[in-house]
Amino acid sequence: MKIKADASVCIGAGMCALTVPKVFDQSEEEGTVVLLEEAPPAELEDAVRRAVTLCPSGAISAS
Repeated sequence: MKIKADASVCIGAGMCALTVPKVFDQSEEEGTVVLLEEAPPAELEDAVRRAVTLCPSGAISAS
């Protein structure tokens, strides 16, 4: 799995960071998404897909 995060689209809701804090964080300055792990381990795939679904702005994607 490969994850993409677009901070310019992010609205800072924080659902990604709350759902998978090992993979996502939020910028201290803007509160927008920070990708910590572009290719997370397989055991986090379900949680990452949930975070993608929960993102209200569509700023994150996984393939």
